[in-house]
Amino acid sequence: MTGGAGYIGSHVVRLLRDRGDEVVVLDDFSTGRASRVADAALLDLDLSSPGAAEILRRTIDEHRVDGIVHTAAQKEVGDSMQRPTYYMQQNVGGMINLLDAMESSGLHRLVFSSSAATYGEPDTDEVDEETRCDPINTYGETKLIGEWLCRRSADAWGLAVFSLRYFNVAGAGWPDLGDTASLNLIPMVFDRLVGGDKPRVFGDDYPTPDGSCIRDYVHVLDLAEAHLTALDALDGAGHSVFNIGTGHGSSVFEVVEETGRVTGLDATPEVVDRRPGDPARLVANVDKAAAELSWRASRGLSEIVASAWEARTSH
Repeated sequence: MTGGAGYIGSHVVRLLRDRGDEVVVLDDFSTGRASRVADAALLDLDLSSPGAAEILRRTIDEHRVDGIVHTAAQKEVGDSMQRPTYYMQQNVGGMINLLDAMESSGLHRLVFSSSAATYGEPDTDEVDEETRCDPINTYGETKLIGEWLCRRSADAWGLAVFSLRYFNVAGAGWPDLGDTASLNLIPMVFDRLVGGDKPRVFGDDYPTPDGSCIRDYVHVLDLAEAHLTALDALDGAGHSVFNIGTGHGSSVFEVVEETGRVTGLDATPEVVDRRPGDPARLVANVDKAAAELSWRASRGLSEIVASAWEARTSH
């Protein structure tokens, strides 16, 4: 499990361990925390570093790993626009090392955490897996390149891989696994509210009903369950892509309003300039995941915000 001490990865690790699986967690702990994965076997490693492929190969062989869930990545959209080479080195370089290690070890089962950022700004109200990918930020480009590498590896040496294009992940499955980084909308709003400041809305002139960006918010526990479902469904060789979202969009103003309702704090927003690289609307069509993986999200925005606030106030 790469990135297993991070926000998303730790949820996947807990579900795997709860059902009795043995898990080896690889993380560089730049944002991850060892306390999140209890006594799981830990490998402190930057996956993109020189020599990482050989270290990972030895770890795979030593622990007789039979499948990998790959969530490790740098993921901040704005930062990726400022540091494109760093994001390519981290995300694409890490993927290359991972695939090299898997090929040399004869390990063929992989679930790759991709992203809806691969789509860019699609000219459609609902995005399915056949929608043309045209990312508008470096982060999205790194994820799309990762998918290309997976597809070519499937063709070249028989990799069986599912790429999960997840949409806006939020919430907490357990209070101790809440998102501690203020990189996503809901924790950013919490930070402002707790500090006595107004939540910021980046632009209110988008071509949407209330002028703010619309996103598909998926509960992190739904997302983690999707990873386990995908891992169990891997069979044979080949590469398939699945959207992981709810199929329902919420605007930034709607999310801010919900945070005010849940917290009881004044969430009157402050509108500021747009951020570069933000598409106006991105909502998933999740029919393929429902049909082929028998997976569908079961938690909505109110549960997402309430669980995130419980995690925030508990720690």
